[in-house]
Amino acid sequence: MVPASVEAVRTGGKRGLAAALAAIETRAGSEALARFLDAACAEARGATLGLTGPPGVGKSTLTNALVSAWRRAGETVGVIAVDPSSRRTGGALLGDRARIATDPADRGVFVRSMAARDRLGGLSDQTVAAMVVMRAVFDRVLVESVGIGQSEADVAMVADTVVLCIQPGSGDSLQFMKAGVMELPDVIVVTKADMGAPAQRAKADVEGALTLVARDAGAWVAPVVLVSSTSGEGLDALAAALAAHRAWLGGGRLAARRAAQENQWVEEALRARFGSAGLAAAAGLPAPAAAGPFLRETRLAANLQARLA
Repeated sequence: MVPASVEAVRTGGKRGLAAALAAIETRAGSEALARFLDAACAEARGATLGLTGPPGVGKSTLTNALVSAWRRAGETVGVIAVDPSSRRTGGALLGDRARIATDPADRGVFVRSMAARDRLGGLSDQTVAAMVVMRAVFDRVLVESVGIGQSEADVAMVADTVVLCIQPGSGDSLQFMKAGVMELPDVIVVTKADMGAPAQRAKADVEGALTLVARDAGAWVAPVVLVSSTSGEGLDALAAALAAHRAWLGGGRLAARRAAQENQWVEEALRARFGSAGLAAAAGLPAPAAAGPFLRETRLAANLQARLA
């Protein structure tokens, strides 16, 4: 059942939030769900952080450290951990959740695991909607993507701030220069800082690569932070970098980023369902008046389906 309102989810505790997330799958494509998601989108209250990086870099350990720090500061936190799925069986281990230590009785934190299934790009089909619901409920939302290579960039569609994790010894400076990865992050974390010289060398390589990225005047330049999630080294510096980017997003930049993301959600949903040709055909359809992104996508999909029938 689709929740009656965003406030009902906020007051319903973990059970209410779980029911809302379940409705994303069971009522997918319905106007009732689209209207609820649009309402949640309009009532965003939390900051969203997207965490990405290659497998084994320490994303889940860093997630655990960030969640602990935010809860100590009294902030409520929602986490979406996306795990890879087997291309042969379709199954997923959903192991990232096991690495995030939370108190089941703590109503201020909620962790949801999702399987990527057959979607490329680092997220699952339901991640956007789940993020929108959590963003309306929690002070912080962290989306941990599937381990990426050099092209997966879907996490930028759901995050106000994108954090790219790199581990020492994972490649020379040429690896970091490749477009698609260096254009993505707002903050770069070199993990396992306790390794010493290799971590410092990786930081220098990344900083060198960043000087080659073309950017407009006044654009944000991603800081590079050395962090050891196990010892706590660098976590204060990371918090400062995240706060600085949040401040930079003021003055209309955050609203502009989220508006662009909403357009991406509609495009990606239509492309996933109808392909590139269907997306092009949808461009010729009249846009639903006064509709949020989810209702817009639902109605465009219905109109396009009718046209193709």
